[in-house]
Amino acid sequence: MLIGKKKEKDVEIPSASLSDIVFLLLIFFLVTTSIDTEKGLDLVLPPPGEQQIKIPKKNITNLLINEAGEALLDGKVIEISQISKTIKEKLLANELLIVSVKTDDNTKYDTYVRVLDQLKKADAKRISLAEPEKD
Repeated sequence: MLIGKKKEKDVEIPSASLSDIVFLLLIFFLVTTSIDTEKGLDLVLPPPGEQQIKIPKKNITNLLINEAGEALLDGKVIEISQISKTIKEKLLANELLIVSVKTDDNTKYDTYVRVLDQLKKADAKRISLAEPEKD
């Protein structure tokens, strides 16, 4: 008796629904993926212009940040962690006080942000960001 071999069927992946599955996966990943946007610093800048306002020197305190990351408040070295306390005291004495922040060209951005955080902590509302001097 002859036993015949059965022909094996070719196994194929059905491609009719493949495009639907790919499309649904694409939609799923687009919906579930969150994209973080860089917000940067929240600063309110004055409108551009050549306006120069005369301010009495008693209403300005200078805060310099040198290349080494040291902060100098009115020419005296101060720890960055002490800026908040000192500025609060100065603001109590003079509500119209403007803090002028000036940095060196090579000051690290991290140090600059730490100083701005201390000013925010002191609730200083009038801050002037001065441009670094060009060599």
